[in-house]
Amino acid sequence: MKNWMRLGLLVGGCALAGFVFSGAAQTKGGKKGPGILQQEWGKVEGGSYSAPMGKLGAKGDAWTATTMGAAVNGQANAGKPGTVVGEILDFSCYLQIGKHGEKHRSCAQKCFTAGQPIGLLAQDGTMYMLMEEEHDPRRDGLTDFRKTAIEHAAHIMEVSGTVFEHGGYKALYVQGYLKK
Repeated sequence: MKNWMRLGLLVGGCALAGFVFSGAAQTKGGKKGPGILQQEWGKVEGGSYSAPMGKLGAKGDAWTATTMGAAVNGQANAGKPGTVVGEILDFSCYLQIGKHGEKHRSCAQKCFTAGQPIGLLAQDGTMYMLMEEEHDPRRDGLTDFRKTAIEHAAHIMEVSGTVFEHGGYKALYVQGYLKK
C-alpha cells in the first residue's frame, strides 16, 4: 500500500509541476496563458488592453476569394473570424530577448521595414503572427498592412481578421489592406 501511495504522490507532484511549468498557470487578473515576458521593461504608451488605441482589419468571412482560389482543391484550412486586442510587436525580438513596448518601438519599426514577422501580444501572453489575409495580393505586393504595422508598433490595438491555429502556432490574417 505504501508503494501505491508514494507512486500517487509522485505522479500528482509531477502533474502539478508540469502544469506550472507548461505556462498554463494563472496570470494576473485570473486569465490563463503563458504570461508577458519582461513586463517591467515593456511599458506601452499607445492604448491599453481595456482601451485600445484603435482598430485594425476588417471583420468578414473567414477567407477571401483569393485565398479560396489559391487553396488546395479549393479548401482552405478551417479559420474563423475573430478579434484580438494586443500589442503590435516584433515577433522575433520579443521571443528572442523579450523586448516590447515604447522602449522597443523604433527597433520594431526597423525590423518590420526589413521584413521581420509582425506579432500581436494578447494580455494573457498569447502570441499571434499577423499577416495579410488576401493570398494573391499579398504575394504580389498589392497590400500595405506592413506599413500600418510600422505606424502602430508598440501600440495596443484591436485587430480583426481570420484566426487560425495549428501545431501550437497562432496566426491572425488581417483583411482590408489592399492598395488602392
